[in-house]
Amino acid sequence: MKLRFGLQARFLVAMLLMLGVVLLVLVLLMHRQQRMREETEALSRQAVHGLVEAYLRDHGQSLARQLAEKLANPMYYRDLDAIGAVVRDQSRGSLVDYIRVYDVEGRLVHDGSIEIAGFGQRMDDPLAAAVIAADGMLVQSSPQVLDASAPVMVGSDRLGGVRVGLDLGVAARYQERNLGELRERMDELARRHLGWLALPLGLLALASILAALYVQHTLVKPIRWLADSARRIESGDYAIERLDSTRTDEMGDLVRTFGRMNESVARHDREVRRMAYTDALTGLTNRLAFRESLDHRLMLLRGAGRQLALLFADIDDFKRVNDTLGHEAGDEALLQFANRIREAVDRYGGDDALLARFGGDEFVILIQEGDVRAAATRLAEVLVAELRRPLDIQDRQVFLGTSIGITLFPEDASSASALMKNGDIAMYQAKVAGKNGFRFYSRAMDHAVERRVHMEQELRGAWERGELSVVYQPVCRTSDGRVVGAEALLRWQHPMLGMIAPSVFIDVAEQSGLIEGIGPRVLRAACNEAMRWTSMGEGNERLFVSVNVSPRQLRKGDLPDIVAECLRETGLPASCLHLELTETAVISDELQAAAMLARLHSTGVKVWLDDFGTGFSGLSHLRRVPVDGVKIDRSFVADLQRDPDDLALTTAIIAMAHSLGITVVAEGVEKEAQYNLLAERGCDLVQGYWLSHPISATEFAHLLARRGR
Repeated sequence: MKLRFGLQARFLVAMLLMLGVVLLVLVLLMHRQQRMREETEALSRQAVHGLVEAYLRDHGQSLARQLAEKLANPMYYRDLDAIGAVVRDQSRGSLVDYIRVYDVEGRLVHDGSIEIAGFGQRMDDPLAAAVIAADGMLVQSSPQVLDASAPVMVGSDRLGGVRVGLDLGVAARYQERNLGELRERMDELARRHLGWLALPLGLLALASILAALYVQHTLVKPIRWLADSARRIESGDYAIERLDSTRTDEMGDLVRTFGRMNESVARHDREVRRMAYTDALTGLTNRLAFRESLDHRLMLLRGAGRQLALLFADIDDFKRVNDTLGHEAGDEALLQFANRIREAVDRYGGDDALLARFGGDEFVILIQEGDVRAAATRLAEVLVAELRRPLDIQDRQVFLGTSIGITLFPEDASSASALMKNGDIAMYQAKVAGKNGFRFYSRAMDHAVERRVHMEQELRGAWERGELSVVYQPVCRTSDGRVVGAEALLRWQHPMLGMIAPSVFIDVAEQSGLIEGIGPRVLRAACNEAMRWTSMGEGNERLFVSVNVSPRQLRKGDLPDIVAECLRETGLPASCLHLELTETAVISDELQAAAMLARLHSTGVKVWLDDFGTGFSGLSHLRRVPVDGVKIDRSFVADLQRDPDDLALTTAIIAMAHSLGITVVAEGVEKEAQYNLLAERGCDLVQGYWLSHPISATEFAHLLARRGR
């Protein structure tokens, strides 16, 4: 557990540190005072010792001198009683240790005692020799006594001397007694000073406690409230009791501002949650909210024996609305679709139904009442019928449809992720089956997805393995029937699966991004072959080769650079290369397409618009996007003989394209009658099985040689 070291604790630590500093200063002062006391005591001891020593010396000399004077007559007459009386009289003081009277030879005469035990004996103590030899006053000392001696004189004759020994122990006790009194006075003074020091220290401690309480009340408590509130806000709890502070200082402003901020954040959080769980365009539940609701419902349904159905509805060809009418029209179409789906779900989905927009043109519906399979089937049929009806957008009727995939819980899957994946797969299969319908998920659909993934894996490296090849379909001029060029087409001969239809593997390559690597290789191979045809041209006319460019290549933006590099490497003249782009790829972003086509035109390359007439565009787009030719889609050519509308539309396309100076090519010509009708109406070029199937480069060269073009 991580220990908190809060503001109050830090303040208390700071105060303790300050008190510690003060105590340290006091300790230093007391230490210094003690040192000064010790030094004072030492100096006092020296001074007292000096005074005592001087006093003892003076007292000893004075006493010895007085005795010498008093003992002169008794010594002269050898009156031991008188000598003893004088000595005993002077020995009464506690300071006098001994008084010894001696003759000239240093023999003891009297020591003040009654029996005079050492009478007549020569003095032999350590100080005696100096005393005997001294002619005058002599002062000596030993550790125990201070010895002062003076000669006893009668006139000029020396009769002997007297020694006075003062007890240094008594003096020392006197000295210690005086020093003790001095020490007691100094201790009393120190205690008095210590009391004065303790008073401000106590006041400082009290002030620290009061300051800590003040900080706790005015600073720490509000900050803790702010911190606790911030943590609750961080966890998503905005129900915080507002602290109405009446303080006029900065903390009061902070508390009031925080309260207002909390209300603002709570308001914004509610708005953000609404935006996060609601689709901004349609107002429906969005992907995030739907997923949370699905997880919750699955948790409640597990083990309850109840079912649930998910319907994934995707608008068919919705991108064309954005591409042709603009994104505002696309948004209007989505709103109308959403309203129709909402009405259908309200009528047939049940009370617990949930409708969400997953983004783009995809809607998801959850139903869980009654027989969910039957309910999902009925709702899907209603949606297909309702969404097939035309939409009124910008004073135009737009016809769209919807593809619906249905998956069931727990029959198909038991987890939300698996259900959503299965619903997506079923919806994709509905589109593959022809769109504008619905499909229930089945295990076989997984196999179809697996086959698609397997095909993508097999397609990787197919060019290097030599499985991909380029074939060429001749393009003829209707005015003289001569071959003027060829369209390069990609074929895949798989070693196990055999010949795979281009409509299958080209779509896989486009969606997986493999087309970005395959496309430049096809372009380079076609340019190399076209260089071999240049010598087969008649006069100055050169054969061209047309190469299909995928929408993904066009969106990538580096197509002009790739084309320029291929032309430079192969040496093919730019006018001999035609690039075919689908109508929907060009009109999806006219500004980008116009800029890129302008770069291509600057190199001399020609641009053709493939599958013209199948999209929502009109010839008006051709004025904004610079193209050199259009290829009428084979669906119009196939019914020229039977459908007057297709014939009239084809005739109009040819006439209006020529009015703009644009060449017209018809593809899918499989009958002579179709060829004749197109030639009569001025179609410039044609291609199709009636003229030639796609053939290899070698066969195309033989065809040119055999037909003489």
